Amino acid sequence: LGLGRIRLAIGGSMGGQQALEWAVEEPDRFDQLCVLATNAFHSPWGIAFNEAQRMALESGGREQGLETARAIAMLSYRNYGIFGRSQSEGNAGKIDGYRASSYQRYQGEKLRRRFDPDSYRVLSKAMDSHHLGRGRGSAEAALASIRARTLVVGIRSDILFPVEEQEFLARHIP
Repeated sequence: LGLGRIRLAIGGSMGGQQALEWAVEEPDRFDQLCVLATNAFHSPWGIAFNEAQRMALESGGREQGLETARAIAMLSYRNYGIFGRSQSEGNAGKIDGYRASSYQRYQGEKLRRRFDPDSYRVLSKAMDSHHLGRGRGSAEAALASIRARTLVVGIRSDILFPVEEQEFLARHIP
């Protein structure tokens, strides 16, 4: 892109993985870095979530598979409390057509209209293969090379990128 100095790089989730990679690859280019809900390497838990989504892509037709993959992913973006607040039913006699069910289907349909299943698969594989330590000795060594003033933000309710992963980043980035 022909960019010289970058004052601030901000990224969350996969964007945080990318921002960390750039800050390690070119430590003198960045003044500040802000990463949210991300990690130095993808965990077995995160890989398992992504594999479940890829299995959904493979099991149904392209469109249905993508909708199901999104429904699986939504369970990592949302949590018990959020679903309880936004999708609760007021009718104790209801036995079908739940808000949570229609919400999951709606989110899947919405993604299907704007996203390609093959791109979804490739992006999930890229997240799985993310490891700052690859070719650099260790993740700790890679993080120690970051020179940017860095803010690491964790989200207590995040089950895909638990706070322990941000604590690891904060401990090893100077």
